[in-house]
Amino acid sequence: MHKIIVLNAKGGSGKTTISTNLAACYAAKGRFPALLDYDPQGSALNWLRTRSTDMPKIHGVEAHKKNMTVTRSWQMRMPKEVDRVIIDTPASIGGADLADYVRQADTIIVPVLPSPIDIHTVTSFIKEILVLGKLKTGPNAKRLGVVANRVKENTRVYNTLQAFLAGLNLPFITALRDSQYYIHAFVEGIGIHELRDVRVNSLTQQWQPLLDWIDEEITAPPQVASHRALDMVLD
Repeated sequence: MHKIIVLNAKGGSGKTTISTNLAACYAAKGRFPALLDYDPQGSALNWLRTRSTDMPKIHGVEAHKKNMTVTRSWQMRMPKEVDRVIIDTPASIGGADLADYVRQADTIIVPVLPSPIDIHTVTSFIKEILVLGKLKTGPNAKRLGVVANRVKENTRVYNTLQAFLAGLNLPFITALRDSQYYIHAFVEGIGIHELRDVRVNSLTQQWQPLLDWIDEEITAPPQVASHRALDMVLD
């Protein structure tokens, strides 16, 4: 069971959009994903509730709420068929809570918006993840990658974001273009891959690098932040 955690301390970075679309994409491909919603706003589970029963199944857990009628372990149990777990996290996360999320993860995705405020915030956040010391070599290594979200290409701020991510020497996996189709899909409880409109083909293609990166062979050497990258974040 592979655990994918979508993390960013800043609200509005698109964690829920990435989490729900990943879950929908895996479901559409014949897998049985689970979607865990740790965000008190509950947007990911609200999206799942609007999903038609005719659509490929996604197991949902309202992880931000404690069910007083059952134990926490029972509430968080996964059906044996689940092979991908996508975890949507709250904003303003740090310290012990962040360490706990990182400890659970096999793969960490950090979405960042192309804005000066978001670039500054994610710098400190990635620094905190790296200082936790969890990104190491070996069979149990964590893998961290960055996704640029709600991008408007050929803009100065996007070029600044590209330069920033390249300087960190961390995987810049893909850029997801800003589009109203994501809103349309969310309202319907589906993913961008499930919209029946040829005009979304260019959008779905932007997800393929992320899917490939997540699903690389487990024996492949993990991407590890270099000392140079860590020094740059710490400066």
